[in-house]
Amino acid sequence: MVKRTGPQSLELQTLIRELRKLGSKEKSALWKRVAEDLEKPTRIRRKVNLYKIEKVLRKDETAVVPGKVLSLGEYTKKNNVAAYQFSDGARKKIDKTGKAISIHQLMKENPKGKKVRIVG
Repeated sequence: MVKRTGPQSLELQTLIRELRKLGSKEKSALWKRVAEDLEKPTRIRRKVNLYKIEKVLRKDETAVVPGKVLSLGEYTKKNNVAAYQFSDGARKKIDKTGKAISIHQLMKENPKGKKVRIVG
């Protein structure tokens, strides 16, 4: 059996460590769950298209994708979308009406994790 190595990127390892620390400090299961999802291998990590985010996101919520956001579909909501990675097309479509931000930036803006929904 192959030994699981975990994320190789130093940036991703740091993000996971910070998510776990913030989750413990704020007693928020959201950040711990996002860290757990980001630890998965790349091929298992979530890939979400814009039409899915459009469908499940409610007013005044922020979507968190612990993986990559892809550009299939339209995005007409004014909500923020935070993700580990964005395709170029997805970032452009989101920035027309809402705001595409990194998970690290969302942690600074909303440390309690209120009105945040994990999508994918």
